[in-house]
Amino acid sequence: MKRLLILALVLPLAGCVSTASHIVMAPVHAAGWTVDKMTTSQAEADRNRGRRDRKEEERARKQAKKDAKKQRELEKQQQRYSGPDS
Repeated sequence: MKRLLILALVLPLAGCVSTASHIVMAPVHAAGWTVDKMTTSQAEADRNRGRRDRKEEERARKQAKKDAKKQRELEKQQQRYSGPDS
């Protein structure tokens, strides 16, 4: 009878122990998650640097294209105004 009574008391406590361990570990997990989100790993830094460099190269290519087009237009205008005699 005692064994049955002890078993009947211990079984519900198993859930309490599990819940208690989750409650105790929650701040530790939250702190770990926060540190992970606040810091940048070397791989993340490399990836971000590569992305930034590719975007900068793309901007430079677009600007060079724009400048070349503007230069061609200016040359056309100069040819038009200078006439065939020059």
